Amino acid sequence: MTYKSMTYEEAAAYIEETPKFTKKNTLENTKAILRHLGDPQEHMKILHVAGTNGKGSVCSFLASMLHAAGKHTGLFISPHLVEVNERFVIDEVQVDNEQFLEAFRTVMGCVEQIQQEGYAHPTYFEILFLIGMVLFEQAGVEYLVLETGLGGRLDATNCVAHPLVTVITSISLDHTEYLGDTVEAIAGEKAGIIKEGVPVVYDGDCPEAAAVIQARARELHAPSFEIRREMYKISSMTNKRIDFSINSGYYDYIELSISSVAEYQAKNAALAVTALKALEQESTFTDEVIKQGIARMRWQGRMETVLPQVIIDGAHNEAGVEEFVKTAKRLEADYPVTLLFAAVGDKDYCHMIETICRELRIEQVIVTEVGGYRSVPAEEPAALFEQFGSARVLACPDVEEAFSKALEEKGEGILFCVGSLYLVGSIKSILRRTAHD
Repeated sequence: MTYKSMTYEEAAAYIEETPKFTKKNTLENTKAILRHLGDPQEHMKILHVAGTNGKGSVCSFLASMLHAAGKHTGLFISPHLVEVNERFVIDEVQVDNEQFLEAFRTVMGCVEQIQQEGYAHPTYFEILFLIGMVLFEQAGVEYLVLETGLGGRLDATNCVAHPLVTVITSISLDHTEYLGDTVEAIAGEKAGIIKEGVPVVYDGDCPEAAAVIQARARELHAPSFEIRREMYKISSMTNKRIDFSINSGYYDYIELSISSVAEYQAKNAALAVTALKALEQESTFTDEVIKQGIARMRWQGRMETVLPQVIIDGAHNEAGVEEFVKTAKRLEADYPVTLLFAAVGDKDYCHMIETICRELRIEQVIVTEVGGYRSVPAEEPAALFEQFGSARVLACPDVEEAFSKALEEKGEGILFCVGSLYLVGSIKSILRRTAHD
């Protein structure tokens, strides 16, 4: 079967079968395809975002503010939770199957040509990035918020040579097999998106990472804007929203509200607001536009309430779990906590479980399995929960059965579903399916 006759489902399956975790092609390989496509990335105003945790939220805050300002806006994010189309959003609407399929065929036509010239077939993420560039150019978007896939320096998105601003969110140890085994090494990879003379906004709360980013910014004469914890102040938090103010020193004081239970979203909002303010050539990003955009942003799978008192969170590394624990600890003062947990084999789930058990009083833990070939048998994390002190632990390999059991156990308390984005995606799929039954 050729790409020209593929249906949407066949095209999505083709991409899924393309290796995800493999050595990247060189950026020259991706640039060659972009040239065949007419360099669509050169026809948009791009805001480029990298980081370990929070980059998806920052991207969504940026896109929401741009849209509130009346800008024709594209958003490219990863990973998707249920459908591949989730990665491509135009004016806050996910692209449809026909749009995706048309762009896929355009990209694959160019892939055929460049392979004849001796270039390599693009990897999984490279295909998706290329499809995104075609989709956004065809839609005529003015602004594109672009999230890196893995790292930054060698990431396919770093083919973008002239962004308006770059943003680097919090950095911690993750994907160490690809990016390095120290915070400094990982920061160096993320700082690879910084461009000559282009403003960079970054999370400055990790001194080791901040020093690397500052050095790279100085080298490239890039104006730098550091966001630290003392630059925003939370005035109130409930189980539905957070009110806070920003006074970073880069502009006047502003009060904002977000629909989230996660304190870390205040910092992500501060990064996004500062990045927007760094676009000095724009006068349309007023405080009222910023307030509207921040207030109405919704980000799937990150401390997202999907049912009453049911919260899913894609925390899947040490820093993410620490932030989850911070939020859950605040809420468990008023509600008993049930936990549905699953992890994949290339994550340090032992340390994740130890942190959760040390910090939280969990009424019931249900462990399940997700992630295909990367899945971990439910009995292994379950044994760790017991080892670290959880009294009531159940291993339930079938994720739908496990979710149903967790809902029963929740009672009047809160159910948190954490440990993997695969778990978040599975629960999303279950909820969509049951909503249509």
